[in-house]
Amino acid sequence: MREFIYFSKSARTSGNFKDLMKAGRMDIMCHVVIASFFLSHKLREDVKLHLVFNGPPDPPKHLELVSNSAMREFISKKDVAGLIKRMLFKYKKGRKVEAFPGCFIEKKSFGDLISDLIKEGKTVYLLDAKGKDIRQTELKNAVFVFGDHEGLPKAEKKLLKKIAKKISLGKETYFASQAVVIMHNELDRRI
Repeated sequence: MREFIYFSKSARTSGNFKDLMKAGRMDIMCHVVIASFFLSHKLREDVKLHLVFNGPPDPPKHLELVSNSAMREFISKKDVAGLIKRMLFKYKKGRKVEAFPGCFIEKKSFGDLISDLIKEGKTVYLLDAKGKDIRQTELKNAVFVFGDHEGLPKAEKKLLKKIAKKISLGKETYFASQAVVIMHNELDRRI
């Protein structure tokens, strides 16, 4: 199972938004979801995507999406935005809710998510321009962490400093959705 964590400090934590750009750049998140799960004419069957939203009005929110056949209907940006809005509306305080098949929502911080994944035996890799080249890195039980257009805030970077291995995708800086595609391509080549 390929696992990714996308962090956004400004993404809305309630479903009452209309404009994706004004809702903490939810448009970026939509592109990340599409890049994580879809190929041309095919759904990836081995992906888990964690979305951590830290924006208003009720942060943090952890949305977990696991690839499954029901996701085939969410291939456009509009469909993904609708799914995320509905997931946010289905949030129940104190519970992890399966809003739709393979789509879960709960109140969980970035730090708690990282802690849980490490307890599961995962190795956390942080995308960083100064990191070791991904092509020279052995990737075992990998969870890849990256942020939106603002990157990760200082507190989250500080948390990862002791835990994560820094990896780089090369000399260029990519959009978050492009980074997902490059990571998938690198993993595809290793199969």
